[in-house]
Amino acid sequence: MTIQVHDKRFVPYITEAKLQQRIKELAQQISHDLEGTRPLFIAILNGSFMFAADIFKHLSIEAEISFIKLASYKGTKSTGNVITAIGLEEDLYGRTVVILEDIVDTGKTLHQFLPQLRHQQPQRLLVTALLHKPDATTHPIEIDYLGFSVPNKFLLGYGLDYDGLGRNLPEIYQLEE
Repeated sequence: MTIQVHDKRFVPYITEAKLQQRIKELAQQISHDLEGTRPLFIAILNGSFMFAADIFKHLSIEAEISFIKLASYKGTKSTGNVITAIGLEEDLYGRTVVILEDIVDTGKTLHQFLPQLRHQQPQRLLVTALLHKPDATTHPIEIDYLGFSVPNKFLLGYGLDYDGLGRNLPEIYQLEE
């Protein structure tokens, strides 16, 4: 089913069932790998809020979560600037820290953010991304846990928006060509 958001039309890309199955698998793998560490998850807002909530539901380990707001998009294009709107208050020294990101596109956001986190000397710093666009990546980022590799197309839904709308969709759509 095609949907319209603002002036653009989007077609289904990843179903809710497929998303939820992969997220459950990721959470199980993270739980297994990080058993006994009580990691701190840092979810990057706004896009990762649904992903973070669903990952957290499926974790079988003790864990904490915090949120930080980083932004680099306006409309369907990256602005090239990363803006930190909400800061991180937790002490990361000696902790296992897991970043939860909805999508790694160019990689610039994490490329600029990860050194700030490393400066706080966590014991381990891991990246979990629901989606990665390898063809769009200009700043390579090591992704420790990945949901899906996707083509370099504009995506919407499950936290991803187009000018503020579409985040509430339970599945992921791609821009109709």
